[in-house]
Amino acid sequence: MKTIALIAHDRCKSQMIEFARTHATMLAGCSLVATKTTGSLLIDEAKLTVRCMLSGPQGGDLQIGGLIAEGRIDAVIFLRDVLTAQPHEPDITALLRICDVHNVPVATNLATAEWVMRGIVMV
Repeated sequence: MKTIALIAHDRCKSQMIEFARTHATMLAGCSLVATKTTGSLLIDEAKLTVRCMLSGPQGGDLQIGGLIAEGRIDAVIFLRDVLTAQPHEPDITALLRICDVHNVPVATNLATAEWVMRGIVMV
């Protein structure tokens, strides 16, 4: 079973919910990890089973980075609001860097998220 991390900045949470609803059948067959608010929304609105970490600004991005470093995450879908400054930007940069270090696919917008999902189906 593949493990996917799902993260969305505040302005992108509605996009994440719609993405999750569209891919609900596929996501239901995966183990899902998310930051707190995103995960709570996915549980409530997309009816998915999600393991919630802390919220991003409280260390959730770093917790997910730790799981990546341990080899426990197969892909990350991180819908980012790149037009708004984030107070925890160093944590976001660290998360993206750890994905690169461990060769974990990371999608930062809906177009690449679709490709990640296609790749998971093919594996």
